[in-house]
Amino acid sequence: MRKIIDFETKKEHYTAQACVVWCFDNRFTPALNEFVKNKNYQHYDLIKVAGGAKPLATPEKEIEEEYILKQIEISLKLHHSQRIVLMGHSDCGAYGGLAAFNNDEDREKQAHIEELTKAKSFLQNNLSCSVPIDLIFVDCSGIWEI
Repeated sequence: MRKIIDFETKKEHYTAQACVVWCFDNRFTPALNEFVKNKNYQHYDLIKVAGGAKPLATPEKEIEEEYILKQIEISLKLHHSQRIVLMGHSDCGAYGGLAAFNNDEDREKQAHIEELTKAKSFLQNNLSCSVPIDLIFVDCSGIWEI
């Protein structure tokens, strides 16, 4: 093994201000970064999968739902996450993109609100503890709290 980069980090564990469930679509990474900065999250756990919270609302396979739930539970257990943030974004390929809504942005936004609400309900019924759950939708014009 050969060291390629010098890097130092603190060895102490942290308490996460949030566990964020987010999509891996890199177009919206600047929005995620702005959201984290705006919330002043110094420490957060990021769960990054296609569709973000989609597997909690409408999983294609049950294992997807179980996987995300397990990751959230680990964040709560190991880093004592103080809240969960479920995020979705416009033109998400996991939902078929904006085209799946006939390019109707309002219809798409409403569908994401319903999906995020369904994901929140799933977590409220399946988490081992109770923590606040925030719902966030991101489009090309901004970040919206639901």
